[in-house]
Amino acid sequence: MQTLAPSRRVLIWDIYIRLFHWLLVALLGFSWWSGERHEMEWHRLSGYGIMFLLIFRLYWGFFGTRTARFVHFMRSPRATFAYLKTLGKRPHHAMVGHNPAGGWSVVLLLASVTAMVIAGLFAVDVDGLESGPLADYVSFDQGRTASDLHAILFNLLLTLVALHIAAILYHLLRLRDDLVGPMLHGRRTLAVEEEVDLPPGAPWRAVVGLLIAATCTWAIGFS
Repeated sequence: MQTLAPSRRVLIWDIYIRLFHWLLVALLGFSWWSGERHEMEWHRLSGYGIMFLLIFRLYWGFFGTRTARFVHFMRSPRATFAYLKTLGKRPHHAMVGHNPAGGWSVVLLLASVTAMVIAGLFAVDVDGLESGPLADYVSFDQGRTASDLHAILFNLLLTLVALHIAAILYHLLRLRDDLVGPMLHGRRTLAVEEEVDLPPGAPWRAVVGLLIAATCTWAIGFS
């Protein structure tokens, strides 16, 4: 009889990454709703909230806990393709943090959201009545181009989100690997020999990142 390797639940996602993830989901949904309803003041404030989150995530990608750092999950194209070849095989080996394909998915999502926010900062509506906080630095035509790009990037983001959700469902239904649960409670069941309980990290680093994000957001959006 085959015996199962001993395992235990370990922390792999810190609270800051989990809050970033779900706040970004909520604010993107709210931005879509406010844009569709032409509630531009709410749309603008939501965009500032997203910008705050992105700046903090960029900082946390270099100075945060191990699984949050870009160097931990950004792999070479060769390593990524090698991982993709294993997806149909069983048993599936769950990885600590993002797998190579998931890592690139995160990078693409962050890049597309960042580009969308930047375009929104310079965007001008067709009547010139509503504009981003940096629209005064470009011409009206350039502001209109930024507005069009803002909409195009949102559609691109929807495509990336759909692929992201499809990958999550594939992992859940085909590989029996729950990726959503750990992003809620932070923990994953791993074999004992793979115990890598995430150190909590220094709280002062998170405070520094939050202050940087708040200062940059205020300087761009409100000063």
